[in-house]
Amino acid sequence: MATAVSIGPAKGPELLDEAFIPSSRFWSLKRIILAAALMIAVAAGLSYWLYARHFETTDDAQVDGHFAQLSTRVSGTVLYVNPAVENDRYVTAGTVLLRLDPRDYQADLDHARAILDTKEAEARAAGFQVSITQATAFSRLHVAQAEEKAAVETVAEAEATLDAAHRRVQQDSAIASHAERDRLRYAALVEKREISRSFYDARETDAKTAVEAVAADQAAEVAAVRKVAEAERTVAQRQAEIDAAQTAPQQISDVRAQSASADGALEQARADVRTAELNLGYTTIYAPVSGVIGHKTVEPGNRIQPGQTLLTVVPIDDIWITANFKETQLRRMHPGEAVTIHVDSFGRDYRGTVENMAGASGPLFSLFPPENASGNYVKIVQRFPIRIHIDSDQDPQHQLRPGMSVEAKVRVR
Repeated sequence: MATAVSIGPAKGPELLDEAFIPSSRFWSLKRIILAAALMIAVAAGLSYWLYARHFETTDDAQVDGHFAQLSTRVSGTVLYVNPAVENDRYVTAGTVLLRLDPRDYQADLDHARAILDTKEAEARAAGFQVSITQATAFSRLHVAQAEEKAAVETVAEAEATLDAAHRRVQQDSAIASHAERDRLRYAALVEKREISRSFYDARETDAKTAVEAVAADQAAEVAAVRKVAEAERTVAQRQAEIDAAQTAPQQISDVRAQSASADGALEQARADVRTAELNLGYTTIYAPVSGVIGHKTVEPGNRIQPGQTLLTVVPIDDIWITANFKETQLRRMHPGEAVTIHVDSFGRDYRGTVENMAGASGPLFSLFPPENASGNYVKIVQRFPIRIHIDSDQDPQHQLRPGMSVEAKVRVR
């Protein structure tokens, strides 16, 4: 027999809606949370964009510094290397790093100094010769002129003596002719015994005396002629001496030129001495700057040549940052802008400023710069190296070393 089951009163539609109310509220709350999260994300993105637009960053950056690659200017054998000179050790400027064998260069210096002494003596002698020539050349001219004048006067006197001798010859010749005529006349008279023999002898003696006087006068005339010729030769000699003495300015110019040549040789000898002193000084090599030694390749006994790299000194107190930025990042970047430098090695930040903008892109400084042909040109964003100065108070312990990778963030205007 069937049993009637009472299932209670039937539920209406309003009861069904009340059963779904909690589920609707959940979805409304979820939509609100999603909308709030989206708004927060948009606000955060907008804030980050507003913040990031004032910065340009790059991780293509590193610490740079100078590298003092030491070499020698002279060849030689290494006698001494400072024991403190080893790789990765710090040296101060002026420290003796190594010494070469100085004996060859000391001998060159001694030789140059000996030549210098010789050239100094020659220069002094040439200077004295200038003074002597100046003192004697013109005085010789004056003496020659005076002697030439005296010789001319001697010629005049000799010519006057010759003229007087010539007149005496004429006069005594006339007397001798007259005496000879008297002798001949008295000889005829003595033969006729019209005069005495003694009177004739006196006349004959007078004639002989007259002839001897003429001979003496002729001899004196010849001597006077020789004196005139000799005086004329003396005049010619004095005129030649005057001509020679008149070259005094040329003589002075010559000795001055010789003196100048000696002075030039002296200066050359002094320069040789200085060169020898420098070469001797180059046998001792000092640290030009303070820094850390690296790439040391020299040992005692090595034979080294000029220009050969011996070691490198890296001055760690003079470093900077080289950051390569894309050309699209340089629009608002200027020297003097603040930079935050994050160093990977230490995980900390340093402060700095933009020091210089690059003069050209990095590839143009390479050994083989690119050549973009017109037919296959592809536009590539270039990077420009920017030099960043590290503030002086940021690295007091000199921990930053060239080659360290960094990230640079520039605050642009």
